[in-house]
Amino acid sequence: MKWVTREHVHVDRVACPWLIRRFIDPEAEFIFVPRDTDPATITEGIPFDFKGVELGHHDGKCSFDAFVEKYNITDPAVLKIAEIVREADTHVENPQPLAVALDILARGYRMICKDDYETLEKEFYLYDAMYAYFKKQIEEGKA
Repeated sequence: MKWVTREHVHVDRVACPWLIRRFIDPEAEFIFVPRDTDPATITEGIPFDFKGVELGHHDGKCSFDAFVEKYNITDPAVLKIAEIVREADTHVENPQPLAVALDILARGYRMICKDDYETLEKEFYLYDAMYAYFKKQIEEGKA
């Protein structure tokens, strides 16, 4: 399936593709369009992280939260990542240190990668590592 989002990915627009590939659609194809694209004009693929779409920001939650809710993802490690992504992407007051670090890392990846596809490729390792860490902490009763 094709999934469409805005170009120049940052926290939420990397976290969502990671979630899609790992938990929803392993064969997902991602398409990046200009920031000012009207999502109503997207005819091929499912738009996400655009203003006004189902899989976007709503009520203080980010697009990652919308995916978790729509696809009923209950994995506790994913829910922990959702909390961090939400804080990093919605710029809450006094975010936890991991949210600040995720925002910094996302900005850095954009600086060193040639395009959005390379950013996803490299940053997926970061999300895989967070997932593995939280999964282990939960299994050991430490989280």
